Amino acid sequence: MGASGNNGKKQRIDKVLSHMGAGSRSDIRKQAKQGLITVNGMVVKDSGFHVDPYLDRLELNGEPILYREHIYLMMNKPPGVLSATEDKRDRTVLDLLKPGYAQFEPFPVGRLDKDTVGLLLLTNDGKLAHELLSPRKHVPKTYEAVVEGEVDATDVAAFAAGVELEDGYVTLPAQLRILGRERGSNVTSQISLTITEGKFHQVKRMFIAVGKKVTFLKRVSMGDLKLDESLPLGACRELTAEELSLLGADGQET
Repeated sequence: MGASGNNGKKQRIDKVLSHMGAGSRSDIRKQAKQGLITVNGMVVKDSGFHVDPYLDRLELNGEPILYREHIYLMMNKPPGVLSATEDKRDRTVLDLLKPGYAQFEPFPVGRLDKDTVGLLLLTNDGKLAHELLSPRKHVPKTYEAVVEGEVDATDVAAFAAGVELEDGYVTLPAQLRILGRERGSNVTSQISLTITEGKFHQVKRMFIAVGKKVTFLKRVSMGDLKLDESLPLGACRELTAEELSLLGADGQET
């Protein structure tokens, strides 16, 4: 019945459909007995029937099922939520996902502080997450921030050389750009900072090391992937094929 000949990728229908959020395995077993599942145009009443989800044409109640194992989401993380999969006290980024995404069990790739906003990638592709987070890869991450005080050329030079944090760690060279300043009762600076590592609270600690304080922090890019500025705070969407290619993933396993 349209077998692909690639036994390594064959899966039970109930596993495929439950992965795609069509219900529990018992739900799918009932749907199969009702004749609601077709494979390559033929009714299959055995929910344990094996199919190749990428090659066989699978439909449930007349609706095609477009299978994918991995999901890749861009979130514009809002303040006040944790970059975690669960927490007993605070909301996490997973609490913001639509049910259609949650069944893939995505997790955040790296962390943004609770009060930090901006680009957060969520996926269930552990291999890609490892590639992006591996210290050996030095994947650049760019932030925009508001800083108390006047950020100047001395700070730019210090960040380019690497600054010593309070625990004695010296950061890798980072690119600091001054975007603007506001002068009033207190001077604030708007900056852009690109770092190639991900130490705990690193951006904030780097500015503390030069005697300044970050009051607003937003991540705008990770590698070549840039935040979609039209994405409202708290919203997420799937990455486009072009964005996936920027991360070295194609989103499809063929």
